Amino acid sequence: MHSIRLWNSVLRPSRSVVGGRSAMVSVTSRQTRSFSMALENSKSGAVLKNLENKSEEAILPKIWLRDNCRCTSCVNQDTMQRNFNTFEIPENIDLKTIEMTDDAAHVTWSDLHSSSYTWKWLESTLPKATKTTISEKDNKKLWGSEITANPPEVVYNDVMSAGSDGMAKLTNNLRLYGLCFVTGTPPTPEASEKLLSTIGPIRNTHYGGFYDFIPDLALADTAYTNLALSAHTDTTYFSEPAGLQSFHLLSHTAPSTSANNEALGGQSLLVDGFHAAAVLKAESPEDYDCLRTVRLPWHASGNEGVAISPDETYPVIEGDSPLRRIRWNNDDRGVVPMTSDASVWYRAARKWHEILTRKETEYWFQLQPGRLLIFDNWRVLHGRSAFEGTRRICGGYISRDDFVSQWKLSNYPRDEVIASNIQRQ
Repeated sequence: MHSIRLWNSVLRPSRSVVGGRSAMVSVTSRQTRSFSMALENSKSGAVLKNLENKSEEAILPKIWLRDNCRCTSCVNQDTMQRNFNTFEIPENIDLKTIEMTDDAAHVTWSDLHSSSYTWKWLESTLPKATKTTISEKDNKKLWGSEITANPPEVVYNDVMSAGSDGMAKLTNNLRLYGLCFVTGTPPTPEASEKLLSTIGPIRNTHYGGFYDFIPDLALADTAYTNLALSAHTDTTYFSEPAGLQSFHLLSHTAPSTSANNEALGGQSLLVDGFHAAAVLKAESPEDYDCLRTVRLPWHASGNEGVAISPDETYPVIEGDSPLRRIRWNNDDRGVVPMTSDASVWYRAARKWHEILTRKETEYWFQLQPGRLLIFDNWRVLHGRSAFEGTRRICGGYISRDDFVSQWKLSNYPRDEVIASNIQRQ
């Protein structure tokens, strides 16, 4: 941060740099401040200096500095989009004057355009500056079966109330744990869809958008049956798998031949894929590396007129520190390529499967009407036990980008989010 010293004054000169020379320009100010930062012109660019630490210096290309003017003429204040053609800026654009005041450097360019750059923003361009980066990838809380005792949850009315922090808590739980229950959700498809749409647009696929179904195999996927499903992630066959997924059990009726007190089955299963990957890395680093490096084909081929596969092959585990995404559905996996040692991959996948199915890894629970579940499909695998009777379940997918946007905006001021977005490295 720039240091500040204050003098009481009605009129003080502030220093202006004209070309490579210094000049004194009078400005009216109630106070004049002395900074530990300065912006100067040079042939090689605009030189930003930290006067208290000479090792912190940055040469900012003039075209770059001009291109990043954030004035109302250069940036549409409604859309925050650039409002001019970068390539109409003269290639030899130069700084005509630089005036340094208490909060910013004010520049007049050789094309007579005026720009102002706050010291805070300029300071963030220094090589050793601490960048204000808002990232959903940080500080994940990994879990196993112990999460059964206290799974994250929020209240429906809190999420849907404009003045509440319910949305912030919901999205932050999803970021930290990869799952969250929304209690008190009215057990109707309308209320469920409204909730999901509040987070972000519901994603359409070849199965449709918001889903409300019973197990009749109307869509060619084992999810639309009453069979058991092992832990998996959905939409492995898309280039970008669904970000969030939701399930809300609306009803579960017993078959006519069943006794009223007979267990109907259908327990739900969640597994933290990032936790499982961490265990795999610790116990068998070579298997972990194999599942990160061997790229596989994935496909959806069950529906007439549909033959979907991603834009390229993808490994089971993406990223490392931090992990980015788990892509695992053994039923939708294609052929392990013979360009790799297939036997090594199968050994690694067997170890992966063994970790996923450990008792201490699995979180089993019963879906209930009024307790809607949302989870991160890039991280958390889901499954279920077989069941009897008829279950009616609704839910939907939300894209990763829409979820992350909602998390940022509900947990941070909008101006900080925008600043972080446009200065990511």
